[in-house]
Amino acid sequence: MKQIKEVFSDHSEALAHLIQEANRALATDFGINQSNNPKHSSFCEKNWVDADFERGERYFVLTEDSVPIGCVAYETPNRASDISAKTNNIRKAYLNRLSVLPEHQGKGAGTLLVKHIIEQAESDNIERISLGTISQHAKLQSWYEQLGFIKGDTKHFEHLPFDVTYMMYDLDNVK
Repeated sequence: MKQIKEVFSDHSEALAHLIQEANRALATDFGINQSNNPKHSSFCEKNWVDADFERGERYFVLTEDSVPIGCVAYETPNRASDISAKTNNIRKAYLNRLSVLPEHQGKGAGTLLVKHIIEQAESDNIERISLGTISQHAKLQSWYEQLGFIKGDTKHFEHLPFDVTYMMYDLDNVK
C-alpha cells in the first residue's frame, strides 16, 4: 500500500540519502559531477535538507508498505520581502527535490507526489506552482506537461553545466 505523509527535520538524513539515490542516474546521464555542479541533488547532504526546513520548506514522503520510495519538497514563500513569491500579486509555490528511487520510477510514484503538491497548493490558495528542470531533459518536461505544467523561460546560469527551463502549473486555470 502506498501512502504520502509529511515528515520533518528529524528525517533530514534519510531524505538526503533518498534524494541522492534517486538522482544519481540523472547526474550520470547529463554529465553532472561535483566539479561542475556540487549542489546537484545527486550530492544532497543532510545540512541541505536542514536548510530547506529552516527556510520553511515542507517535505512529503511516499512510502510503499511503510518503506520510503520517493519524496518532494514544497515551498510557499510568505515573507513580505520575498518578491518572487508574489510576482504580479500571484501567490506562488515551488515544487522542489522531486525524487523517486530508480526501481520505482515509471510506476506512478512521481505522479502521486506531484498531485499531492497540487492538492496542497489548492488548499493553501496558491495560484501557481513553479519548478525548474534541466533544459535538455525533454522526457521530464514532457512528463510534467502531461500533468498540466506549461513550459516557461529557459535561463543560462554561469555556475551550472546546463540551462534551466522553468515550468508552471496555473491552479486558477484548472478550477
